[in-house]
Amino acid sequence: MSESMLARGVFGPLGGVVEVGAVNVTGSWCLSDVSVGHFLADRSDDVGRLLSGIRSVCQFSDAGMAIVDELGRLRDHEVPAAFLLLWSAGVTGVPQPLEKLEEPVLVRRMCRMAADLQLTLLLQALVTAAVAADTDAPRGAEQIVEVLTIACTLADPSGRSTPGLVFRMWRVAHLPGVLRPESDAPEEGKAGFRAYDQVLDQLLDAH
Repeated sequence: MSESMLARGVFGPLGGVVEVGAVNVTGSWCLSDVSVGHFLADRSDDVGRLLSGIRSVCQFSDAGMAIVDELGRLRDHEVPAAFLLLWSAGVTGVPQPLEKLEEPVLVRRMCRMAADLQLTLLLQALVTAAVAADTDAPRGAEQIVEVLTIACTLADPSGRSTPGLVFRMWRVAHLPGVLRPESDAPEEGKAGFRAYDQVLDQLLDAH
């Protein structure tokens, strides 16, 4: 995979994490109360550490890191209900009339699903990029835990999302597909994923 594809794999779900977090932090789940700009400004130090950790573990170049700006998810923008439907994979369905999609109860449900899904996709993308960059698993896993810890706090300030929970979801949803005998992943890639699984398991004590 090219660096551009790897970076988009990371920054795509990160955008979902940010948007969901900006909705969750309102406590009202009313989309008119959402301000991504204020949300990010109040957490600029955390976002900076998160991006620094991503650059380090994924070994992205300046061009790779620039994709986060290209996607525009770390700039102020509106978060329509359709975005939350996308981030939550449409699990809630599309109600009729469509305006019901903005009801706080439904928005909250979409946010919960979206947080779980996008954090799990983010972890898969981070491990994939780290293995592709040949980042040593003991060092890389520590950085991934730091990035994931910040991302969980961004996605859900209530503490409902935790790195250990995300790891367990990832290990069930993504790892078997990479490691199954018929997978087209190269053997060195499978070995890399196994190494990250082992070290992350130890770091997060997620047995």
